[in-house]
Amino acid sequence: MYQPKLDEPTAAYGRTRWLQLVIGVLCMALIANLQYGWTLFVRPMHDTMGWPEHDIQAAFTIFIIIETWLGPFAGMFVDRYGPRPVVAVGAVLVFIAWTLNAHAHTLPVLYTAAVISGLGAGSVYGTCVGNALKWFPEKRGFASGLTATGFGVGAALTVVPIANAIKVYGYQSAFSTFAMILGGAILFLSLFLVRPRPGLRVRKPSRARVEARRDLTTVQTLRTPVFWVMYVIFVAVSTGGLIATAQLGPMARDFGVARLPMAFFGATIPLLSLTLSIDNLANGLTRPLGGFLSDRFGRENVMFIVFLGEGAALLGLAQFGHTPLGFVLFAPLIFLCWGETYAISSALAGDTFGDKHVTANAGALYTTKGVAALLVPLGSVIKETSGTWTTVLFCCAAVAIATALASKFVLSPMRRAFVERGNLLDDMGQTDSGLTHVSPSPHADPAH
Repeated sequence: MYQPKLDEPTAAYGRTRWLQLVIGVLCMALIANLQYGWTLFVRPMHDTMGWPEHDIQAAFTIFIIIETWLGPFAGMFVDRYGPRPVVAVGAVLVFIAWTLNAHAHTLPVLYTAAVISGLGAGSVYGTCVGNALKWFPEKRGFASGLTATGFGVGAALTVVPIANAIKVYGYQSAFSTFAMILGGAILFLSLFLVRPRPGLRVRKPSRARVEARRDLTTVQTLRTPVFWVMYVIFVAVSTGGLIATAQLGPMARDFGVARLPMAFFGATIPLLSLTLSIDNLANGLTRPLGGFLSDRFGRENVMFIVFLGEGAALLGLAQFGHTPLGFVLFAPLIFLCWGETYAISSALAGDTFGDKHVTANAGALYTTKGVAALLVPLGSVIKETSGTWTTVLFCCAAVAIATALASKFVLSPMRRAFVERGNLLDDMGQTDSGLTHVSPSPHADPAH
């Protein structure tokens, strides 16, 4: 296996890191439908097994919680042992999980599969994003965003084949077939993953970015107030995105537009299937775009704009989602303004808390998605209480707009002060409130 040396030219280092980025994108694409394709299986499982839909959706919540809360723990293994073994284990777990889904005849088995699926997806997701952050320290937003693109584009490319497999062969056969395809492909790709040795790295961050020179461990990171401000913001804004992800199918059916035929490039596709494909393309596109813009113009500035956009899209879906054009337009806009969230959050972790432990620190911030998943059932509760999805969408829009304001006027000045104080103390050779300064070692972070 090729490994870059400290004295290699920049071109060789560059080729290696772009190859690692491509592998990460492919791995992410292969786990995408563990989350985004789930809505396709809900109604067939309900019709076949007779389980209530809210009981089936509980498996989705379990998956999200496990996937996200695994992040900091998987990150610690990646930071210590490298990406290859963690992604390989994730591949095996993905295969086991979807095979179990195919043979689940009781809800406890379905929930067990959701736990295993979350462990597998979390291992792959956190590892690939963290590896991208390590290889591209000067382009954290773009690298993590491009890696996460696979999570949206991969779903868009496979949602129609999975939907067709469910329709023709049944959902159990679809689970079994794609268990082998996804698990086997991820296992193969994991063999080529490596992490960088300390070497040639060009750091030219935009003047709009505030970047720390200290490396804080995850324990030290959790002691900082700025981390918890970030945490609350990402929990809040993710709730609306996850409700849209999990409940888009039921919303379309209740709005009466799910099965409407839509002409698309000469083919006639049900509106819900078309919307899901466009949603996932938008979700994939916004990750590198949002990351790139945040590299150039500042994390909080971009958060302010896109979170306002998410609020506007949610309001648009509430007002116009009962029409085919309104649903096809505003549902993808929600994904466009939400999908970049965790590209920016991962980059924020590196900017604020340093490179050395960035996989674990980004994983700790990624657990906000798991907390938000716990709030997803509130969407169904509000809908049942009010009798309409409009109330749910209005509530989510209000939260998205509030997070936009908090990002710009609370987080931005607070984080700048935190980083500048740390950099000043670093220049003076001092520590801050018991936080141990960790200097990079020439022997740290060996490649695997």
